Amino acid sequence: MRTIPLLLAAVFGLAVGIASTWLITQRAHDKAKPAQSSEPASTEKKVLYWYDPMVPDQHFDKPGKSPFMDMQLVPKMAGDAGDGAGVVQIDPRQVQNLGLRTARAARGALTSTVRATGTVAFDDRAVTVVQARVAGIVERLEVRTPLTAVKQGQALLTLLAPDWTAAQEEYLSLRRMRSEGLDELRTAARRRLLLLGMSEGQIRAIERNGEAQTRITIAAPRDGVIAELSVREGATVVAGSPLLRINGLDTVWVNAAIPEAQISRVTPASTIEAELPAFPGERFAGRIDALLPDVDAVTRTQTARIVLRNPEHRLAPGMFARIEFAASKDQPKAVLVPTETVIATGTRSVVIVVDGEGRFRAQEVRIGDEADGKTEVIDGLEDGESVVLSGQFLIDSEASLTGTLARLGGDNKAPAASKDPAHDHPDGGTP
Repeated sequence: MRTIPLLLAAVFGLAVGIASTWLITQRAHDKAKPAQSSEPASTEKKVLYWYDPMVPDQHFDKPGKSPFMDMQLVPKMAGDAGDGAGVVQIDPRQVQNLGLRTARAARGALTSTVRATGTVAFDDRAVTVVQARVAGIVERLEVRTPLTAVKQGQALLTLLAPDWTAAQEEYLSLRRMRSEGLDELRTAARRRLLLLGMSEGQIRAIERNGEAQTRITIAAPRDGVIAELSVREGATVVAGSPLLRINGLDTVWVNAAIPEAQISRVTPASTIEAELPAFPGERFAGRIDALLPDVDAVTRTQTARIVLRNPEHRLAPGMFARIEFAASKDQPKAVLVPTETVIATGTRSVVIVVDGEGRFRAQEVRIGDEADGKTEVIDGLEDGESVVLSGQFLIDSEASLTGTLARLGGDNKAPAASKDPAHDHPDGGTP
């Protein structure tokens, strides 16, 4: 009789245990099910393609080993930063490690100062040629060597000129005659002496003395140096033949070579300052007289003719000079960036624009003039945008910008490549 109650108790206990176990298991399952069902919806991303970070413009449709490098392909996930053309993202910690510096594009006027070199030369407008007015013989030279300095009125040479003496005798004879109606002849004879090179002082002298001069003393018409001496003592000269040439030194020229790329900044209205190694610490002010209409085909420079005052005759032809040209005109305001921010790719110019939160954008720009470490951006950049000042090529290395820069300004589609890494593997096998 006692066996039946014990059996019923055992069955009841087993049922209670089974029920408890089922309830606990069901509750645990219900708690875990929402988390498992919601996790893929929030974290799972679609893989767009696989690529080699060293060759980012080659895309593959499944994972494997890179056919270019000994490394696995990396998946490109949908929604990753940098999906836009020319945009990449670098972890802020890596940005800090790279030591990037940035600068802000600002609108302003480009101050252009052109520097060039040149040499001092004679001022060709201050040249006087001394010639014989009548035929004669050079009896004496007072100046015997070129580049001799002379003063105005200084005797240069003496000529024996029979025709000159005959003209004086004719004039004196007409003065001695007392006949009427000779005034016109006297005036004509006196004018002839002037045409033969006699000065008013010489004519008055022979009028006082009543004697003709047999020798002509030719004096320097200006201060300067003898640039060319064409005769020697005893030489016979004819009327109109050059005897010597005098170059003035009150002003000199500096012929400065301006690089072709900077010609537009210089005009004849520009002022200059010159420094010469012969006079350290001194600066000579001058002006541009002319821009010669000829560009040297070898040096690609244009010559600017500069006039410098030389009252003390210290500046000598052949001296070397460093020229600094003032800005020729007010430059219009434009967006300016430091020159070092511009990357020249060969066919275009690019700057790295900071988009914030570790995002960087490679932006093609059209640049203009450059001066004093600043470059003018004509198009492609707005006032106030931040650009990378240093570390652009580190960004290129860290963020694989090589492919990004190559696609700027053209078709952003990747070049054709095998979609199966195994097909392009050097060994022809499976990666």
